[in-house]
Amino acid sequence: MSQNNENVKVWDLPTRIFHWSLALSFLGAYFTSEGRELRPIHVMFGITVLGLIIFRVIWGFAGTRHARFASFVKGPQQVKSYLQSLLAKTPEHHAGHNPAGALAILGLIGLGLLVPCLGLLKFNHIGPHWLGDVHAVIANIMFGIVCVHLAGVVVSSYLHRENLVRAMFSGFKKGARSEGISGTRRAIGILVLLAVLGFWVGYGWTHPAVLQVFSTSVQTSDND
Repeated sequence: MSQNNENVKVWDLPTRIFHWSLALSFLGAYFTSEGRELRPIHVMFGITVLGLIIFRVIWGFAGTRHARFASFVKGPQQVKSYLQSLLAKTPEHHAGHNPAGALAILGLIGLGLLVPCLGLLKFNHIGPHWLGDVHAVIANIMFGIVCVHLAGVVVSSYLHRENLVRAMFSGFKKGARSEGISGTRRAIGILVLLAVLGFWVGYGWTHPAVLQVFSTSVQTSDND
């Protein structure tokens, strides 16, 4: 096995917990945005997105090597070079996020802060009425970026001959031993997961409408 073809730990546990929790929470919020009866769940997921994004910003400075912004946020020239390498079917190797993927990540972080904040203003009837329309438009833009990001993962996985989705589950990617991280920060990852689950349980406990929606869904499934 060559030096650049070893399985090395790249993604720490907090980054992986954040990634999948954000995906679930954003999609949950996006697909419960219509209908007053789903509003409590929509708000719960939206607040979760906001909390996760705040954590990711902090982790972008305090996290392990490949989680830090300094390791993957590059200038226009590096992005152009990477995209050219993809077109030439000789993709540049990046142990962490590639320069093009970093743009999607920054976009998701920025919109992930803005969309829930606008949603909370609308929910609490603060500010002009049109904030709700802006909230919906930006949420759709964020969904579009998610779709572009997913397409990029598929293309990159094919060109790099590597399953990037599986890597975000396991934390391991192909690379040189020197590119690996020394620890997974397991305790912090578990705390992030417990914080998300604890918030959901607490929110449902203090907002009976959430439990009512879930119980109604279960009853409907049983009747089917």
